[in-house]
Amino acid sequence: MRRTNKNSYLIVDGYNIINAWDDLKEISKVDLEGAREKLVHYIIEYAQYTGKKAIIVFDAYNVKNSREKIEERKYITIVYTKEHQTADSYIEKYISSLSKYDDIEVATSDYAEQQIILGKGASRISARELKLYVDSAMVKIKEEQEKRQQQKIQRNFLEERLDKDILSKLENIRRKH
Repeated sequence: MRRTNKNSYLIVDGYNIINAWDDLKEISKVDLEGAREKLVHYIIEYAQYTGKKAIIVFDAYNVKNSREKIEERKYITIVYTKEHQTADSYIEKYISSLSKYDDIEVATSDYAEQQIILGKGASRISARELKLYVDSAMVKIKEEQEKRQQQKIQRNFLEERLDKDILSKLENIRRKH
């Protein structure tokens, strides 16, 4: 029996991407929370545009007494792993919980993780590829917004569509009244 309504997932290894993207890496040097929020913003926009279910995983491997925290936001889920759990192990476990019919992409540049992901039937996207996809989506979103804005601004005046002779005659009629 074939299943036709498959889900499409994008799972992001948060810190791996932050450390791979120059803009986020620079922000993280002074404001790690700011870098996380900027990544979250990018992924929200991308998920909204593509319709994928996005999950960003930040590990708390070395954070004492941390517990798993899951935060639901519009279009995405953000996961903070528990102490002694890597993002990689969380992602592997999460992928295993999904249907084999789902379309699963994992964004990481960790080679070992990529091999495990492929072995579990998911596809992988490198940090560089994800950056290209996100940037492309942002450009398209901006173009669509500008197009909608232009459509709101555009007015359709009768005088722009009439012949000069007819327009002149109508103007004369208007002045006589």
